[in-house]
Formats: sequence, C-alpha cells, structure tokens
Amino acid sequence: MLPIRVTGSASLQIQEAAVWWAANRTSAPRAFRDDLRQAFGLISQQPGIGAAAENVALQNVRRVYLARVRYFLYYRVRPEPTDGEQVEILALWHSNRGEGPNL
Repeated sequence: MLPIRVTGSASLQIQEAAVWWAANRTSAPRAFRDDLRQAFGLISQQPGIGAAAENVALQNVRRVYLARVRYFLYYRVRPEPTDGEQVEILALWHSNRGEGPNL
C-alpha cells in the first residue's frame, strides 16, 4: 500500500463537496464519504487502476470515477521523500462540470 497525500486544493474541493452532499443528499448521507474512502483504498493498493487523465499539464495524472456520487478523483504517484512512492491526490471534480480541473 502506498501512502496518500492530499494537496491543499484537493482538500478544499473534498470539504466543499462533503458539505454540499450532507446538505443536499439526505437520503444517502454516507455515500460521498464511503465512496471517497473506497477510492483512496483502491488507489493506495493499485495506483495504476485509474485511467490516464487527458488535457492536463502535469505528467502521469490518472483519475478514477466515483459512479454513485458522480465525481472524478484525480491523482498521481510521486516519489516520497523518504524512499518509495506516495499517491498525491490532486483534485476532486464533479462529472457535470464539463472540462476537468486545471492541473
């Protein structure tokens, strides 16, 4: 398993989405949190699972789709300062927003 580091901008996007979900999806209040947790676990264990992200400036960016909540989670694997690698979460982007995030 690779450790996960969430960038500051991705953290804000996740927090905003979680607040919106809690206020607007009361019939499935845990869906967002559960799907995000599952995605983190999956990419930590199998970082190559996501599709290559297109139209991004950064190299080696991948994304996974959280189908139930309809968000894309953008990430890449980076060298870790103390040997090994880490998964860097770059953005959380709703599928209805059209073009992906500016990465």
